[in-house]
Amino acid sequence: MFWLNGALLAGPTASFDLTDRGLLLGDGVFDTSLVLNGRMVFAERHFERLFAALALLDIAADPSAIRQAAEALSAGAERAVLRITVTRGPGPRGLKAPSPQRPTILAACSPLPETLFFSPLSLDVSAIRRNETSPLSQLKTLGYLDAILAYREAAARGHDEALFLNTKGHVACAATGNIFAVFGSEIVTPPLSDGILPGIIRGFFLDESYRVHLKAVEASLDPDDLMAADCVFVTNSLRLIAPVTRIGAAVLASRADEPMAALKVLLWQSIAREARLDGF
Repeated sequence: MFWLNGALLAGPTASFDLTDRGLLLGDGVFDTSLVLNGRMVFAERHFERLFAALALLDIAADPSAIRQAAEALSAGAERAVLRITVTRGPGPRGLKAPSPQRPTILAACSPLPETLFFSPLSLDVSAIRRNETSPLSQLKTLGYLDAILAYREAAARGHDEALFLNTKGHVACAATGNIFAVFGSEIVTPPLSDGILPGIIRGFFLDESYRVHLKAVEASLDPDDLMAADCVFVTNSLRLIAPVTRIGAAVLASRADEPMAALKVLLWQSIAREARLDGF
């Protein structure tokens, strides 16, 4: 299912303004969320992050129109992925933003693979560095070529995902998720200042992990820290929690079965309540 500027579409083909700055300059942002039982999971967290990104970039999209698109596509979807894309809209050639703006709101809802939740990953350390000095490192912008190239290299080496370091050599993130390392009863994730996206599941664990007697903290991590951790995992809104089994040629330890099990239960119970699944 697709949505473009206030209307549901019968298919993926539609008229589109060829001067749209999202197409020509990558001038826009997007958000990807999980839909279960006709409901967008962690909807307010997703909207808050998306609206904050639009405000930072001064893209004057109507929040109510974005919510309308999400609700229209989520309704009736039992298990799906919702992507909302917002661009600054059409404009003249060059960098100067148009005035007034006519932002484009594009959304799509597609089936979610059955095996995605909690599936393990192997990571390849990318030679591409995450630029922590750029404000875009904390936004889901339309410029995703670094992630695409890093993923392609990782796949060619037999890995599932790419691991980015930043320009200082600190661990930043995976190509499509946040990194956590477990040390005893503490789970550690890099701070936003290390050039990472404030992921939705990352934020959930920072707020809620105390409920299962774990302490979530933000602190810079080096690659050696990951090797020494009790376990490492990647989070995003679709994989949820993905245990990391290997980084490069190194097989990682798995000494945190109880914390991992507790985090999975905590997360899934919250998702089930939001989606109003049976028993919640």
